[in-house]
Amino acid sequence: MKVAERYGLIVTFVSNGGMRPSRDPMIRHVVVPKSADAADDWIVENAQANDIVITADIPLAARTVALGAHVLGMTGRAFTEESIGMAVAMRDLKQHLRETGESKGFNASFSPADRSRFLGALDQIVRRALKGPSQGQV
Repeated sequence: MKVAERYGLIVTFVSNGGMRPSRDPMIRHVVVPKSADAADDWIVENAQANDIVITADIPLAARTVALGAHVLGMTGRAFTEESIGMAVAMRDLKQHLRETGESKGFNASFSPADRSRFLGALDQIVRRALKGPSQGQV
């Protein structure tokens, strides 16, 4: 939020509920139906080239990269046209390994280094988006 505030960006949170609305006019909260992928579908239908999308969901990242959005994972990993194919393949492989019992699917906890890497990457992406054709949204 501090990065968005620094650059004067509107932030849009999309969920199927459970979030308290903010009184801050720069923060929008969109509530979608509680159906599978409703939030993802709303994001894809409303995102535009040069917008910023932050997600840990690889399929959503792939869909928004295809739109020309700047996509960033929670640990600071940028998803691009060049990298999204491998990310999807690794996600599918890990899912298969979990389904077959070959992997327990544990993820490392979010570390201070992850936070620092995320904030640095977000700042870079915001600056890049602001140089683009539209103001961009977060």
